[in-house]
Amino acid sequence: MDSTKSPLLRMVETTPTDYWNDSCAVDELEYAIARGATGATTNPQIVLDVLKKEPEHWKARARELYAACPIWSEADITWAIVEELAVRGAKMLQPVFERTAGAKGRLSIQTNPTLYRDTPAMVEQGLHFAGLAPNMQVKFPVTAAGLAAIEEATYRGVNINATVSFTVPQALAVGAAVERALERRAAEGLDTASLHPVCTIMIGRLDDWLKAICDRDDIVVTPGYTDWAGVAAFKRAYGIYRERGYRTRLLAAAYRNHLHWSQLIGGDVILTLPHLWQVRFNGSAVEVKKRIDDPVEPAVVAELTARIRDFGRAYEPDGLTPAEFDTFGASVRTLRTFIKAYHDLQGTIRDFVLPDPDRRG
Repeated sequence: MDSTKSPLLRMVETTPTDYWNDSCAVDELEYAIARGATGATTNPQIVLDVLKKEPEHWKARARELYAACPIWSEADITWAIVEELAVRGAKMLQPVFERTAGAKGRLSIQTNPTLYRDTPAMVEQGLHFAGLAPNMQVKFPVTAAGLAAIEEATYRGVNINATVSFTVPQALAVGAAVERALERRAAEGLDTASLHPVCTIMIGRLDDWLKAICDRDDIVVTPGYTDWAGVAAFKRAYGIYRERGYRTRLLAAAYRNHLHWSQLIGGDVILTLPHLWQVRFNGSAVEVKKRIDDPVEPAVVAELTARIRDFGRAYEPDGLTPAEFDTFGASVRTLRTFIKAYHDLQGTIRDFVLPDPDRRG
């Protein structure tokens, strides 16, 4: 193994594990692609962060759209800029897309988070996003309505990425929904080879939720055990995916520590890494070796199951029904975060095109 190469590049060159850049910022995406990244992603918070990094460029662009489209709302301008950012990122990934014959090199763009209960609206927006570039991946939340949208969008030829997903039951529901859609396409003689569906498990956000429960309910668990919760759920879902032959590829997101990377190396999975964590991992002494099949210590799983009810709901294949996806604590927290970021994003666009006249400068 060439020790002069970055750990992430060694990972993608020596194992089936891929990683994506958890941003569409140009400098961060360039760094990631140079070190083996094969995709990138966006969400309202990521787009907001990019606008804050490149304010003069996007302020000028927002004002151009405002002047050119006099009947557009600030939401219209916001989505136009979101789409431009996504297309820019997709273009940067085009060489990867072409080199892998479409298997990799995709930019993941998220549907409007406020639509999480509206299946037809999510499907309509997803179809539009899929047409923006040949290498678009469209993110739908794993709510009850989002699950139906995932199946319908896949049937209609959209490469999906299931998001707002934290649990084994959600991942299994997505895998089954995609299989139904692919079988429908095959039965009608439609192409399935060009579809590369992805299901995210936001492992760090599951850890966050369990820690919040412990603080809220005065629950004491062995120090460090909650840092394994998302890893345990991911590994269990991955094992079941292999048993059932699901064609959807699992993706780990929401990084909090190196276990979220090191414990998943070797799996035929995707890791969506923020730039900060890429830099940390590339500068670390963590050995790049296969660990995906190493079981989480039974004592960890047993204690989390016994002490925190929501860990069992997240870890057991039948721990949640689709009707409960929307109200699972991590789902509610994340939906609220994404929706707030979406409104903050519109507020930023408003400040670009209608600056506060009472503010000096």
